[in-house]
Amino acid sequence: MNIEEVRGLIEKDESRVLELKTSTRELVKGMQTLCAFLNSDGGWLFFGISPKLELLGQNVTDHTRREIAREMTKIEPAVSLPMEVIDVPNRKDCCIIGLHCDAAKFGDAPYTYDGRPYYKVESTTVQMPRSMFEERLRRSNPMRFAWESQTPDNLHMEDLDEDRIRGAVMYGVRSGRMPASSVTESTLQLLDKFAMVENGRVKNAAAALFIKKPTAYPQFLLRLARFRGVEKKDFIDNARVKGNFFDLLDAGMSFLFKHLSQSGVVDGLRRKEQLEIPESALREALTNALCHRLMDSPSGSVGISIFDDRVEIENTGHLPSELTVETIKLPHRSFPQNPIIADALYMMAFLESWGTGVSRMVDECKSVGLPEPEYGTDGTFVWITFKRPNSVTNSVTNSVTNSVTNSVTNSDTNSNTSSDTNSNTSSDTNLVTGLVTIDSENLSDRQKEVLRYCMVARSSREILEHISVTYQFKNIDKFINPLVEMGLLEKTIPETPNSPKQKYITNRSRKNA
Repeated sequence: MNIEEVRGLIEKDESRVLELKTSTRELVKGMQTLCAFLNSDGGWLFFGISPKLELLGQNVTDHTRREIAREMTKIEPAVSLPMEVIDVPNRKDCCIIGLHCDAAKFGDAPYTYDGRPYYKVESTTVQMPRSMFEERLRRSNPMRFAWESQTPDNLHMEDLDEDRIRGAVMYGVRSGRMPASSVTESTLQLLDKFAMVENGRVKNAAAALFIKKPTAYPQFLLRLARFRGVEKKDFIDNARVKGNFFDLLDAGMSFLFKHLSQSGVVDGLRRKEQLEIPESALREALTNALCHRLMDSPSGSVGISIFDDRVEIENTGHLPSELTVETIKLPHRSFPQNPIIADALYMMAFLESWGTGVSRMVDECKSVGLPEPEYGTDGTFVWITFKRPNSVTNSVTNSVTNSVTNSVTNSDTNSNTSSDTNSNTSSDTNLVTGLVTIDSENLSDRQKEVLRYCMVARSSREILEHISVTYQFKNIDKFINPLVEMGLLEKTIPETPNSPKQKYITNRSRKNA
């Protein structure tokens, strides 16, 4: 490096990748910055240049070189960086000292200087927060530092549910991901196969999957809520469940089946219930949330929130640094937060590998005419949002209604007052519901709302709750049965009128212009 190259580097003043020190009298602060460069985007550290960009230089002796080398040994992990010594023109025996390092790579251990880690915030060198340092430690050696790899003193084999372990192993054997001989192995051998024991001691990963009573693990929590409307204000249903991975997965799917609409699909000789949002997509999302959540915090949890227009599944943690909410839907490798748990669930056929889960959820939603699920994160939580069919239908309905209104308006512009009156009367007495137009002059506003809401199958309880009416037989007779008698609503199980699984759906085949 020559002096012109130095001038080219410093012309933009100090930045995230450039630090200037007047001399090695500021050697300690310079080494702190070098540590920050190693933990951030790399950069150049120069001694012998003033804050005003004056090329001062200094006398560089063997003692100076040894002093710099001694301070660099305080950086851990150890680094070896070449030292550039550049003569300053017109200043006899004065040289600029330059040290350069590359940017940190994903998975690199965090560097420390004199026992403290530093990183760059724009042009400022600051001490790294403990949470960031610990996260980078886990990332650099997940098997050693991760929460799932720890072996707490109060966790023992008898605390685990052996039936859960063997049931999960059976799934793995049937899927071909585990050898048939696994069913004859001892519980300890199975946990060893899952990398969940170390020197005979049980790891936290085993507790996350198989613990009987999670008393010592408050983070093994699933929050469940069905809200009225589209905001987190009024609860229709609210619950909290504690347990291992399988307990929470079962509870979460049961809650979704309880509050989401189902419709019957004939598969061969059997009638199969189908959720309004594909069950496989919801199960994948919930499995991911339970598997990849941040588990080392007692306040960590997973939540399911059901609104009138959407379903949100959230978990504590953050997206891998390689992914964003925009790129997560693109083809990508798998970056599990908890690799031991993820590997075990893959062997048990509860989780896929290679980062294909997101694309499958997208395809499942598209196959039933729903928008792609959307991801979001605030650095503390990650969530995925599924649109419910009624919100999509309402959007289409509004579009159709606006189209009809605009058509009438445009027609009005070219017509006389008499035709205006006829057009307005016609639009008032017809209800457009998706692709169905029905004569609605004799329907109440609530009955009209029932028809809109029942574009997908709904139970009587769901219908009455949606129109803010108490669930009573007299209200079924008042708001639902008349629509059935008029042929505007259909029962999904007409052959068994009083079936507890009975639901109602708008008769799409009826068309009255």
